[in-house]
Amino acid sequence: MSTPSPLFYQNIVPLNANTHKNLYLDSSGDFKFAKKTNSVYIAHVEFLKASKEYPIVFAMDKEKSIYPVVLLGLDKDQNLFVDSKGKWSANYIPAYVRRYPFILASNPGGDGNFTICIDDKYAGLNTSKKGEKLFDKEGAHTEQLKRSIEFLKEYNRHTQVTTAFCNKLKELNILEPMKLSMKTNEGKEISMGGFSGINRKKFKQLPAETVAELFKNDYLELMYLHLASLSNVETLMQRLD
Repeated sequence: MSTPSPLFYQNIVPLNANTHKNLYLDSSGDFKFAKKTNSVYIAHVEFLKASKEYPIVFAMDKEKSIYPVVLLGLDKDQNLFVDSKGKWSANYIPAYVRRYPFILASNPGGDGNFTICIDDKYAGLNTSKKGEKLFDKEGAHTEQLKRSIEFLKEYNRHTQVTTAFCNKLKELNILEPMKLSMKTNEGKEISMGGFSGINRKKFKQLPAETVAELFKNDYLELMYLHLASLSNVETLMQRLD
């Protein structure tokens, strides 16, 4: 059985100087590929900026691992931040979105190294010289590609710290299922679940030494940013109008 591709990616292939030597990348701010997702992963380092515009909640994968996401819509396949022209109407765009169509793939054998890959189905990839080229005449990485690779490496480092934070939340057992229930101005009932948030009562009952540890690891700030961000559900409601 094949492994499902990550969100947005249709056909992930290793980036190769021979195969992709004539390839150009034209991103031009088109985010239509993200139009039909109502949430997307964010790393811990993004909490501050993301909390100003999106609700931050926690989802769980099939292996019961917890990870943070920002809510982008209030219905399935709904992203209220991408308009019909593919423009993202927010000051901050999550890094998961910005890294596309590139991605790092773990090498077989678990040696800790990664292969630079790309989704060759991305509409912005072309040989019509639109955008920036990925390889120069000698097959070396262009500045565009170098920047993208550095971004991927930095992103990967951030996800590791984020995983440690989420593991701590799971260990503390302070997350609880959340459900949004609301009514639009037109009277339509909206109900959305499948994610979790911090239980304020359990949070307040944490021992002083635990809170001190959370503060030392910068986890306490992330927890407060998550709670504060939940007020942005109202912002999503306003985007429905």
